[in-house]
Amino acid sequence: MNRPSLSPAVLELIPKARIVSFATWQDRYTSEVLQIFQTADDQRLYLTDAELQQIATSHPDQALNIAVVTMLREQVVDIVNEARSGVLAAFPKILEPGGGLYPADRADACWRDFWQFLRCITYGIAGQQADYLSADGLHYMNLLYQELQVPLDAMVVGLQGIKSAALRRLDEDQQQLFGVYFDRLIQALSQFQPVK
Repeated sequence: MNRPSLSPAVLELIPKARIVSFATWQDRYTSEVLQIFQTADDQRLYLTDAELQQIATSHPDQALNIAVVTMLREQVVDIVNEARSGVLAAFPKILEPGGGLYPADRADACWRDFWQFLRCITYGIAGQQADYLSADGLHYMNLLYQELQVPLDAMVVGLQGIKSAALRRLDEDQQQLFGVYFDRLIQALSQFQPVK
């Protein structure tokens, strides 16, 4: 199947719509550790075991965070599938003609975004930085979502589903500790402006 061509506006917005920023992390991390995070984000990859070990070696107090990030990375497919099921239950016609995730390419892009959302959240958790979001990047993501007519209500439900699926895999005290990382992105996405 041929993918629909993207408009010049969309192509211009995509590289700017980076929702994580490490600009405020310098006080806590060396340039070497910051580069681990930045490289992973540049490549849109989850942190590897080796990278997490480097972070843990320089910050032994983050052992629990590293363990949680490892679990989330290893279970990302199941977590995203659970979130997707929640979206389809809440919006049963969303994949049909006229629905916000029709045709299939739009739905696939949405599920990929879920994967990316969790990736970004894991950076915040690995770095013990609840303020991991980029205001500029979120601004451009909002514009990108407007341009692509992304159904924001479904995306927020999906992100809430990611949170629920992820936290279900943690002990109750850990759920309270790590919920804030999810809440920051949910709150940011909830403030996006819908298509006019």
